[in-house]
Amino acid sequence: MAVTRREFLKTGVSAGALLLARPDRLLASTLGPAEAPGASRASRLFPGTTLVHADMHNHSLFSDGDGDPAAAFGSMRGAGLDVAALTDHSTVSYGLSESPCGGNGGCQGLAGINEASWEAARGLADALNADGSFVGIRGFEWSSPTLGHINVWLSERWTDPLHTAGTSTGEGVAQFAHEGGADQLGDELRQLDRIVRDAPTTGAGMALFYEWLAASPTRPVAGGGLDGIAGFNHPGREPGRYSSFRFEPAVADRLVSLEIFNRSEDYLFEGTDSGYPSPLVDCLNAGWRVGLLGVTDEHGTSWGTPLGKGRGGLWVTDLSRAGVKQAMLDRRFFATRERGLRLDAAAAGVRMGRPLSHASGAVRFEVDLDQGPPSWGRPVAVQVLRPDAVLPQVVANVEAEIPVSEGEHRQPVISFEVPIDRADGGWVTLRVTDPKGEPDGRANPEWRSYGRALAYTSPWYLQT
Repeated sequence: MAVTRREFLKTGVSAGALLLARPDRLLASTLGPAEAPGASRASRLFPGTTLVHADMHNHSLFSDGDGDPAAAFGSMRGAGLDVAALTDHSTVSYGLSESPCGGNGGCQGLAGINEASWEAARGLADALNADGSFVGIRGFEWSSPTLGHINVWLSERWTDPLHTAGTSTGEGVAQFAHEGGADQLGDELRQLDRIVRDAPTTGAGMALFYEWLAASPTRPVAGGGLDGIAGFNHPGREPGRYSSFRFEPAVADRLVSLEIFNRSEDYLFEGTDSGYPSPLVDCLNAGWRVGLLGVTDEHGTSWGTPLGKGRGGLWVTDLSRAGVKQAMLDRRFFATRERGLRLDAAAAGVRMGRPLSHASGAVRFEVDLDQGPPSWGRPVAVQVLRPDAVLPQVVANVEAEIPVSEGEHRQPVISFEVPIDRADGGWVTLRVTDPKGEPDGRANPEWRSYGRALAYTSPWYLQT
């Protein structure tokens, strides 16, 4: 039986309590096949950590998704994910227990989460969270219609753009919508539209949100997100690009990720066909030291099951919320669109996502790439990406095959050397492609020749 937004808002906190008492209800409603076995979970380069498959960005009826939030975590666990997050939009409802449209559910999608649904999401995540087998995470997506969207995970408190200068006069409510636009505005949304349009223009850009992220959760009234971690979502889709990715040192350590795959899209190319810099170039050149993440950004009811959409691979020391948080803080993760893929990489012996002491000269890269026995011998290409103005500079394109990773015919990992000069820019990352795959439609002839992206490593950050 379908559950409406109105029913969930009415139940509020009790929804979480019910599921804590009866978690089997979630398991009974899982969707789709289990994750393909894929590759071994052990890195060939860095023993001591384990690969877990993660989807850190999903939505439900708590905001503009279509699905019953009570089914989300069970669906993702049943699909074979090890780590899953529910990150419904926050827009204008901070501090409210009901929707600003009166709690009838008519505008809940655009109004976003409120105090009741935030507390209910905690219960849903806790109901299936089990150290060692599955990590359920509550988060929220700070959703400014012009500046951009940011996920915050594992924080006790939350906030919204209305209370952190993420809205400005003239932005209608339809601009908060993930799907559609002005056609979503009906009579029930007029009140919400007036709230958004009456919000003052402060010119603060991202400053007040970053101030909130750096503040203690015990701060009076507004709280803060100091206990959480955050990441840039579908970067470049909103025109403000986080105030052009203005760098804020106070939160740099905890702003851990940039979505490079969102749904089936490769955000390397976002805006580049119109002359804008790639969000990857924009973000890293601004000084942010993020890892690269893939997510499904599910807004339907197929949590965890779609093929060809983004997902993340995290290298954890233990499968727990603390272990996931530390892996993300250390940038021990990669982005992919392939189920069961294992990717780890070293530059001069240093793991991806970490600072690399290097001034100039050849750097030896080692790439541990596997997707299980059916993938052995599959042709791939590895591009070495360096800073440039619009798209990254490809300083090498290495053709290879996925090596046999186990048994008597075990082969070495992919390895090669490339000259790298710190004077040319402070970061380097790797992009793995299928040379015969269909390239992104926005790619220029050079980038089309590399084929379809399969995965990205987190970058290395060069120090002298």
